[in-house]
Amino acid sequence: MPITPENLVRHELIGLKVKVKDSPDRTVKGISGKIIDESYNTFKIETSKKEKIVVKGINTFIFTLPDKTKVQVDGKLLISRPEDRIKKKIPRW
Repeated sequence: MPITPENLVRHELIGLKVKVKDSPDRTVKGISGKIIDESYNTFKIETSKKEKIVVKGINTFIFTLPDKTKVQVDGKLLISRPEDRIKKKIPRW
């Protein structure tokens, strides 16, 4: 199943380009790069300079899909283990 804006939350996110759009933490706001790892509550993002660990729940992300579509997602929707999130039924967001 191809990744679309509608199924992004239930899809594998490792390998996607991401940007932190909004964050209460000034040090992570604006970070962009590729997701290289994911845990229950964090993303590891590879930037041009180094790897940064970013908390999911307090941030808003903009994901760039393979077809160059940009999708904004509240990090609270992404909190869970990746393997559980893929199986989880999520209401239309």
